[in-house]
Amino acid sequence: MATLIDTNKNLRPKPALRHPEKANRPDTEILRKPAWIRVKAPTSKGYAETRKIVKDKGLVTVCEEAGCPNIGECWEKSHATFMILGEICTRACAFCNVATGLPQNVDAYEPTKIAEAVKEMGLQHVVITSVDRDDLKDGGAQHFVDVINAIRSSSPKTTIEILTPDFLRKEGAVETVIDARPDVFNHNLETVPRLYLSIRPGARYYHSMRLLERVKERDPSQFTKSGLMVGLGETKEEVMQVMDDMRSAGIDFLTIGQYLQPTRKHAAVKRFVTPEEFKAYETIAKAKGFLLVSASPLTRSSYHADSDFAKLQMARKARHA
Repeated sequence: MATLIDTNKNLRPKPALRHPEKANRPDTEILRKPAWIRVKAPTSKGYAETRKIVKDKGLVTVCEEAGCPNIGECWEKSHATFMILGEICTRACAFCNVATGLPQNVDAYEPTKIAEAVKEMGLQHVVITSVDRDDLKDGGAQHFVDVINAIRSSSPKTTIEILTPDFLRKEGAVETVIDARPDVFNHNLETVPRLYLSIRPGARYYHSMRLLERVKERDPSQFTKSGLMVGLGETKEEVMQVMDDMRSAGIDFLTIGQYLQPTRKHAAVKRFVTPEEFKAYETIAKAKGFLLVSASPLTRSSYHADSDFAKLQMARKARHA
């Protein structure tokens, strides 16, 4: 039998890199995960059903794009975090596994498709996040509003939590989203100020903090939320200072989780923070006055978001009783 040799193999277009900006970075060591951070591969019927709805409607979830370790548990319960404005981000954060590059056009039908999925899945609470869209005049603010309005129209009893980008240099964008009145406005600080240049180079710590403060100024009834990753080389004292900054900005809910390195080209895990240390962070944060704190190795921004929203409401009522 003749053997065919493809003489044009070098002429074939190479597949697009997920992180072209990281291609030439030296590989970093990936530390072995301790027992408390390991999770089983998702196999449940509920997971498969959620995945089918997401795929059939052509939607994107941060659960998949960011490689969340909790996807099996959350999708089994039909808890998916929808990621709007495409799947390609204009930023190049050192920790994030979302693809980077030149984004596609915004899907005008996306709000309707998400609203349909929320209704079909029977969600009582939904989390909507997005990639950064520095290429858009408003950073995608109006699209957030359109998604919120579409969900409210088809599922009026569903509470809505948004996890937004920073809308850096997008005048009036954050106010546009605040005025849509989501139930929870989340924007993650991600790490301590000292590490921003290496971990979150396209963002500005004090701008992000000011964004969250602006939410409370414009609509005090909205819950504000922010999250930190640990294990990147931060000190305990730096984390505590961020907590103080957050409380000065009136942030209600703090999440703290272990950073997990997606690939050898991403920022390295400096160490795995122990469950006991997470418990200590939780105790300190509660003492500083947050309404709610979630701190554990597997904590992520939207992990248990539905039950946490109920806890937020109860905590606010108890504080003002």
